[in-house]
This record gives sequence, C-alpha cells and structure tokens, in this order.
Amino acid sequence: MASEREDFSLSGPLHLAIVDWTNAHHRRSVAASLVQGVYILERDRQLKRQGPQALASPWWEFFHFQLLRHLVDDVDSSIFAAIYEFRPPKSHYHSSVDESPHYVIAFRGTITKPESVSRDLELDLHILRNGLHETSRFEIAIQAVRNVVATVGESNVWLAGHSLGAAMALLAGKTMAKTGIFLQAFLFNSPFFSAPIERIKDERVKHGLRIASSVITAGLAFATKKSYQNSQSVDPFAALSAWIPFLFVNPGDHLCSEYIGYLEHRKKMDDFGIGAIERLATRNSLGGLLMGAMGRDSEPLHLIPSANLIVNVTPCQDFKEAHGIHQWWRPDLDIKSKLYNYK
Repeated sequence: MASEREDFSLSGPLHLAIVDWTNAHHRRSVAASLVQGVYILERDRQLKRQGPQALASPWWEFFHFQLLRHLVDDVDSSIFAAIYEFRPPKSHYHSSVDESPHYVIAFRGTITKPESVSRDLELDLHILRNGLHETSRFEIAIQAVRNVVATVGESNVWLAGHSLGAAMALLAGKTMAKTGIFLQAFLFNSPFFSAPIERIKDERVKHGLRIASSVITAGLAFATKKSYQNSQSVDPFAALSAWIPFLFVNPGDHLCSEYIGYLEHRKKMDDFGIGAIERLATRNSLGGLLMGAMGRDSEPLHLIPSANLIVNVTPCQDFKEAHGIHQWWRPDLDIKSKLYNYK
C-alpha cells in the first residue's frame, strides 16, 4: 500500500498551480518536488507500480516538466536521479518563465527499504570518509551532468538533491565549478559530518569550542602545508567562491545543522579580528587533515566557500520531520535567509 506522503494529490504543493519563477518559495518548492519525484520513481520500481498505479509522474508533470531519463546505479540497479525538461504550455508563458530552468537534474537521498538500503548506506559511509567522488554512482552522475551542460549550456541547468542526493548534487556542482561552470543548485539537508557543536544551547560554550577548533585546524593545516597564502598556486577553495548554491537546513536535523555554525562562525571571527585563522580553518577539516597525514589526501565534501543559507526555523516534531524533504514546499514555512560570500 502506498504511503500518503508518496501521493502528490495528498501531500504535494497543490497551492502552486501557477509558478512564479521569480519567487524564492516557488523555486524552492518545485526543486524539492522534483527531488521527491526521484524518490517515488524508485519506490514505483521497487513495488512494481506501473500504469495507473505508478505515483511518480505528478511530482513533475504538475509543474510542466517531462522526464527525459533516469539514472540507474550500476551496483543495485536502483534509480537514484532523474533529468527533467521544462516544457510549459503556451498559456503559461509569462515574464517569470525567463527565470525558470530548462533542465533539472535531481538526486534522491537514502531509501531505507531492502531493495536499496545496502547500497545507499554504503554511499553514506563514502561521504563520511570523503570518498563519494570515487564511487561509480557519482561517475554516472557527473557524466550525465557534463553531457546535459555540453548540450544545452550551463545557464539552462539546475541541480537539486536531498540528503545523500544533496551530497551528490553538491559534489557535482563543485566539480563543475572547478572548471568555471557555475550551475544553480538547490541542496536540501546536505550532510555535514562533524562534532554536533550546533546542538549546544550555551552560546558562549558553543563559540568557544568553535574558536578552539578553528585554531587547531588552522595550525594543522599550516603545519602540513595546506596553506596557499605564501604560494604561487591558486587557492582552489577561493576559486570556488563565485559558485553560490542554495543550502537548505533545519536546526533540528543534526545531519546538516552544522552548516549554520560553519558559515556564521566566519563572520564572528572577522569581527574579532582573527578572520585569517578562520579563512585557513574553513577550507580544511580535522578529519581530512588526519587522513592526509596518513597518505590519503581527500577534500571534505561539505566544505564550501559561499552559500545562500536558508534555515527553516519552523518547529518540528522530531528528527524525521526536520530531515524530511516535505518541509521544503510547505506554504507556512518560517525561514531565515543569509548570503555568505567567501572573500
């Protein structure tokens, strides 16, 4: 039996009968719905729902997208992403359509069902060890992104993903940005694995721990020559600063909430006059530095120079709700937005 949350007519953003592409809420809601469409594509496959029983298509057809193709994992044959094309009817053409994407590549997150959970959890562990870029699923994903961009141009393509899928979209966006191609990206509940400092209620303790962590990380980075300040080399972290993804997090979601402190801490360090320490610390992680010291040099996926941070401060009942994709198309969201631009 299908879950109510899989049925667009019961849980989708039906209030968006007409999309204003200049409206941030509308853009966020559509991007999240397209990601949900990938989740349901895979559930349709697992449950062998076909024809009238299939539930996936309303998640994109309601917004006048067509499914061009889906991406399949070569290990478990699960559907992990979809490529959509926007084809609005002439009756829906208006000035805001110029702000719409022509194509969206969307990635789902982990599905805790027997048919896919083993492979998804394996990839979650690759994120933890900074190895997602080495997986065959990412190779399939980045090749698809490159092919679409080569065909239609970067200004016509959006990336979107949730949880594990947000990590995939983030890595794809960073990879393309390193070549000078900046794709608009909507990253919902993207994982940030670190000590849960953001959950500490005492602001002084929280800030003290972040300062200590920054000093230690910057010191290790300097000692291991992970500094570009006195080098002829181009700082790859600074080179990414022109790419500004939309990063959607919930304070109640401990898997992604560290982004809040990670980005805000830079400003506080600048205010204290020790921004140079934080600029070195912010492009490194203790885990990455330790792995590098052991001969396994890797770039932490979650470290990004710039972002439009959107925080959902609407009260949530539990972690499942705080981490879920459904929250991002609610019309009554209480959100706080802030632009962080690395300099």
